Amino acid sequence: MEAKSHWEAIYQQKRPTDVSWYAPHLHVSLELLARAGLSRNSRVIDVGGGASTLVDDLLDRQIEHLTVLDVSGRAMTGSMARLGERARRVNWIEADITEATLPSHCYDLWHDRALFHFLTSIDQRRRYLKVMCDSLTPVGQVILATFSLQGPPRCSGLEVVRYSPETLQRELPEFKLVEALQDAHPTPFHTVQQFIYCRFQRV
Repeated sequence: MEAKSHWEAIYQQKRPTDVSWYAPHLHVSLELLARAGLSRNSRVIDVGGGASTLVDDLLDRQIEHLTVLDVSGRAMTGSMARLGERARRVNWIEADITEATLPSHCYDLWHDRALFHFLTSIDQRRRYLKVMCDSLTPVGQVILATFSLQGPPRCSGLEVVRYSPETLQRELPEFKLVEALQDAHPTPFHTVQQFIYCRFQRV
């Protein structure tokens, strides 16, 4: 409930275009999803993507099995309004990912941009990874984007954990790091946040 209250307050105080991680298109995510074999029949979940524009671009690509999960109902309501009738093509789940119950062996592609780095305790990360592993297919892939070691130590009033590809790999022992990309993300208020994007294959 503490996490939910925090993020509901953030999206009450700010428009989705005013948060530091906003981008009109997630070009790096889309590139990695394409290299992971994204197709119309792929089952994709965007974790923490309630206010993200990724759902718009995936709908434009005619993805037929698309789920967005976020702890903030307010964030998802804004995206639903933006999408209009197209929102009906998306499965929306309001839940804390560390406590969520998702269908077993369902998703081919798991995408998370800027959620995982907020999980500062080992227990939080362990619960996140259990939900992820249980819900991915045996050959599922994961795309995680977090602040890099050069990224900010705090975001939206919360501490974060910064990662390198190597330290992120250590968090995912059941997966193999396929590729990693650096991204200097320009924020809406003219600063830069350093991200890493990592694509993992289940082994």
